[in-house]
Amino acid sequence: MIVETTREDHASLCLGRAPGQFENADSPIAPVEVLQMLADLAERVRESFSPAAWLIVEDNEVVGLCSVKAPPSGGVIDIGYGVAPTRQNRGIAGRAVGEIVAWARKTPQVRAITAETTPANLASQRVLERNGFMQVGERVDDEDGPVICWRCPTD
Repeated sequence: MIVETTREDHASLCLGRAPGQFENADSPIAPVEVLQMLADLAERVRESFSPAAWLIVEDNEVVGLCSVKAPPSGGVIDIGYGVAPTRQNRGIAGRAVGEIVAWARKTPQVRAITAETTPANLASQRVLERNGFMQVGERVDDEDGPVICWRCPTD
């Protein structure tokens, strides 16, 4: 299940605590510096678009995050997502991305979703393919190096 995040949720995650009524998974979603970067990103996106991010929750545990990387441009949102290492390879990311695609299809201002994966991240590529994303190109990212660009129309 995905749950829209709040500032308080991000603050709790950065402090190593589960937000709200949820519990922590047995491993952190990401290092604190990454969680803080995602909190800052959500704050910037939230200024003009909501939701800015979602908690990924399984069995009442926060096991991942999915973020909108920038406010929509031309009706397109770009997402990034991650799942705690101990919860990977269980279909969790696929279910979460599927819920986001379903949400986007009911949201008139979102006409498409984009995402990127590294060529080596086959699991993430499968998540996107199974949720209707198609490869639309490649580029070289300053931090990640070569990435595959994906797009899923929602209208």
